[in-house]
Amino acid sequence: MKIDLTDTTASKINKALVRGRRAIGTPAVGMVLTMVIVTDEENAYDSVKAAEDASREHPSRTLVVIKRHARTPRERTSSRLDAEIRVGSEAGTGETVVLRTFGEVSDHADSVVLPLLLPDAPVVVWWPVDAPDNPAKDPLGMLAQRRITDMYAVEHPLDALEARVRSYAPGDTDLAWTRLTPWRSMLAAALDQARVRITSATVESEAENPSAELLARWLEARLGVPADRVVTAGPVVTAVRLGTADGEIVIDRPEGPLATLTLPGQPPRTLALKVRPTSELIAEELRRLDADEMYAIALRGEGTKENV
Repeated sequence: MKIDLTDTTASKINKALVRGRRAIGTPAVGMVLTMVIVTDEENAYDSVKAAEDASREHPSRTLVVIKRHARTPRERTSSRLDAEIRVGSEAGTGETVVLRTFGEVSDHADSVVLPLLLPDAPVVVWWPVDAPDNPAKDPLGMLAQRRITDMYAVEHPLDALEARVRSYAPGDTDLAWTRLTPWRSMLAAALDQARVRITSATVESEAENPSAELLARWLEARLGVPADRVVTAGPVVTAVRLGTADGEIVIDRPEGPLATLTLPGQPPRTLALKVRPTSELIAEELRRLDADEMYAIALRGEGTKENV
């Protein structure tokens, strides 16, 4: 079910949500969090689709904030809020409210979002593109326990990474880091099997890949060895090589969903290592809302030498 409201208020939106749930016969809802997506029109569809797919695992109220740029003098001086409400099958297992702000309302989007947050439930803010330099200090970010950015979506991702280092606060995370979860799990399992001392590390990837840089920094921090960065054709991270006295530990994924794991003195093994869609990345981030200490370590390249 869809409800469109023009030149509306947060109070009217809340009342429309109640009417919508009653109309479809589900006045009581079991949503566990509020997801706030701050995006533009171009990226709104894909972002909402990913959040609604993730809501099948984490039922949520999704608030999509789209700040519309003024095109005429009248729009620059006017202030307006339009809303599109989706409940039932239109919104995954939760409900979605698309908020389009015009004029001065765009400068105070937090005052629009605040009355629409689920009571006594965690808040997650996700910027698919154009994240603020300091998410924790952003007015919308200050409402959240978890703040998600994506360095892969910016023009200069390694510059964005350094900005994240300077502004990091507990609760910050980035999808460039989330994409590494299968790699980190496989590396940890490989080191558990090999039980050898690591003497060097190499991360291979396409140029300017923020996930590869985070992975290299994480290996340096956790293993206490320098990690070389090698540029390949991609896509994304293509291989990790760990040097030992007995030979290399290698996870190689030049393309496709399969990787090859090679341990010293053992035959190669084929493992599943696909590039995951955004919905799976968001669903993973919503499983934990506490501070991600490993992300902080990877950002700063700090830590003590130990097995991954």
